[in-house]
Amino acid sequence: MSKQSRPDYGKLCDTFAMLVRAKRESLGLSMSEVAQRAGLSQQMVSYVERGLRVPTLESMYRLSHALSTPLRDLID
Repeated sequence: MSKQSRPDYGKLCDTFAMLVRAKRESLGLSMSEVAQRAGLSQQMVSYVERGLRVPTLESMYRLSHALSTPLRDLID
C-alpha cells in the first residue's frame, strides 16, 4: 500500500518511525541492539523505521521500552 493511499493513521506511523530512528541514533544504538532489547527482529526494526510496516501497539511499546522512552513521546 502506498503512503498516499494509507488511512489517517499513516501520519502517526510516519511520525513514530521518524522519532524511533532519531531516538535510537541519539542514544548511539544500532538497529540490532534495539531489536535485541525489544525482542523484535532487526528486520522489523528496519521496516518500522523506514515506514514500511505498521507496528502493533505491542511492538510500539517494546520499542519505546528498548529506547527507555515513554511511548507517548514517540507518538507525539
